[in-house]
Amino acid sequence: ADAPVSPPAEAAELRARLRAGRHTVLVLSGKGGVGKSTFSATLAHGLAADEDKQVALLDIDICGPSIPKMMGLEGEQVHQSGSGWSPVYVEENLGVMSVGFLLSSPDDAVIWRGPKKNGLIKQFLRDVDWGEIDYLIVDTPPGTSDEHLSIVQYLSATHIDGAVIVTTPQEISLQDVRKEINFCHKVKLPIIGVVENMSGFVCPKCKKESQIFPPTTGGAEKMCQNLNVSLLGKVPLDPQIGKSCDRGQSFLSEAPESPATLSYRNIIQRIQEYCEQRHSREEKSI
Repeated sequence: ADAPVSPPAEAAELRARLRAGRHTVLVLSGKGGVGKSTFSATLAHGLAADEDKQVALLDIDICGPSIPKMMGLEGEQVHQSGSGWSPVYVEENLGVMSVGFLLSSPDDAVIWRGPKKNGLIKQFLRDVDWGEIDYLIVDTPPGTSDEHLSIVQYLSATHIDGAVIVTTPQEISLQDVRKEINFCHKVKLPIIGVVENMSGFVCPKCKKESQIFPPTTGGAEKMCQNLNVSLLGKVPLDPQIGKSCDRGQSFLSEAPESPATLSYRNIIQRIQEYCEQRHSREEKSI
């Protein structure tokens, strides 16, 4: 299917709304359940740890919006003002928008066809008043479908730094990530890199490491070498990650000494460096 084409006036409207955004990062995954929304939430918390940075987290997983729960914002409502929809704020410098805020109950099913999903994504980009932001993080549903085509098409009117692709080590997950990489190449979406999630588990008692998801084909590392994309890092399993998400807390601040936190911080730093380098290259070319 072709992506929806924005008329020039609409593209100008999107540009006007998003011109204040300096960096835009899409978080993608080939399949569900690999920890993509967990990564998006943790990335947003990690970037917002710098109080001088304004961070926006946009959840375009229309049918499975888990960001409100993960950010501790369940039950919050979106408010409208003269300048558009106001995001829901976790911190002064961390705003969130999700279809979850528009549902009367978190158990409501969103049973929509593609055009209605596309319409809401466009509305999120055009009508949400983020203000001046340094980072826009977009949490997407799994796969390469309507929502992905829409967000890439609409954001092409402005600027996308690139995509972070989340996988787990086993071949069945990597198989779908290869499709995701292929999708990025086809729509000319730069790939910042791949994150291997659930990468081993160290028993807190005996300290022995187990591979819960064995990397039978060499895991993300080998796939990245073969496909010439960056491996941003490996995040080990830590039960505290799931607990923090369920409680709507930041795992990074709840478990500062965890090896997973160290891994996350290194990955977040690499994403920041990539965005800054890309920004300075583009400024030089203007």
